[in-house]
Amino acid sequence: MKYIIILGDGMSDEPLENYDWKTPLQMAHKPHIDWLAKHGKSGLYSTVPKNMHPGSEIANMAVLGYDVEKVFEGRGVLEAASMGVTLQPGDLALRCNLLTIEDKKIKNHSAGHISSAEANELVHFLNEKLGNETFRFYPGVSYRHLLVVKNGIKNLKCTPPHDVQGTPFEDVLIQAKTPEAVETAELLNRLIFESQQLLENHPVNIARKSKGKDSANSIWPWSPGYKPAMPTLKEMYGIEKSAVISAVDLIHGIGVYAGMEVIHVEGATGLYDTNYEGKAKAAVDALETSDFVYLHIEASDEAGHEGDVELKTKTIEYLDSRVVKYILEETAKMDEKVAIAILPDHPTPCALKTHTHDPVPFTIYYPGIEPDQVEVYDEFSVAKGALGSIHGNQFIQLFLSGCK
Repeated sequence: MKYIIILGDGMSDEPLENYDWKTPLQMAHKPHIDWLAKHGKSGLYSTVPKNMHPGSEIANMAVLGYDVEKVFEGRGVLEAASMGVTLQPGDLALRCNLLTIEDKKIKNHSAGHISSAEANELVHFLNEKLGNETFRFYPGVSYRHLLVVKNGIKNLKCTPPHDVQGTPFEDVLIQAKTPEAVETAELLNRLIFESQQLLENHPVNIARKSKGKDSANSIWPWSPGYKPAMPTLKEMYGIEKSAVISAVDLIHGIGVYAGMEVIHVEGATGLYDTNYEGKAKAAVDALETSDFVYLHIEASDEAGHEGDVELKTKTIEYLDSRVVKYILEETAKMDEKVAIAILPDHPTPCALKTHTHDPVPFTIYYPGIEPDQVEVYDEFSVAKGALGSIHGNQFIQLFLSGCK
């Protein structure tokens, strides 16, 4: 038996008043995802412990079976692994967004989904001006970058920028949780203000503003941590060979620590215009040599952060018609049976534009399994599924054991 998880990041939601109290999953035309629900078993999965922030980093690690309360060390360290940045003892790694500040408020978390080429120019510029033996910036994808602080203290209260759009940025600056972290907090906040002065009139931003685009006029460091001690999937679950496919450095970094082959797909953007077909083909190709494939699609999460209901619904339909359809057709031709699971990592409700702790719908299709009574896949239909309500590593254990 081989296994593939199709992870639609943030695709679950809450009923929307202006859409007959339906969610995007309920509104989307998704016959192939519904086929999985009709022929598999379903339930609700609480991916994130209540005492932890419902971030994609924590939720995706949980889906892969990690005890996140024990091994999670921040988002930055995962992105460092993806970028090939080797962290030394005492190195504090933080996710570092480029974002837009307007009227001293956080307008968005993504600098208008700035292109990687534009962002890389800005990050290299910041490194020239602000980088030194203490601070080092590393360019990533679009607005997602990395900041490493030599001998930084991680006991910091940092606010994810996608949680506080519309908030005055000075109200959510970094705070020290302990006296030892005061100096680190002050240094990071100083970097934020200095970045704003440097970026405001950079040629990249002047060009963006002339085209009516949002300016990448500030950095925003958050999710601090040190290099984690994470066991591999082989060590935890005996999975000999595994692969991960995503457009997001964060997910690649989890894959590095999990001992997975990281597969990059040309044209994978993390947005609605991502190369769905390329990612689906890469997943099927990976199944030829891997026992376990983790296919991560980011688009629905970004649409949720934008509060764009129509776009979020469309991304779910794209996932169905351009990814799930192909995977169903191709795995049916394989000599070895393939188990398929589909789920989000967390909800990203369009009305809130941020993540929540609510449980997510999941379906596991196992060839030869006796299906339950669920007919369609959405946040409410799966509640009557045979797999009930689960949490922690129960999902991966159900998936790898054939729902036994």
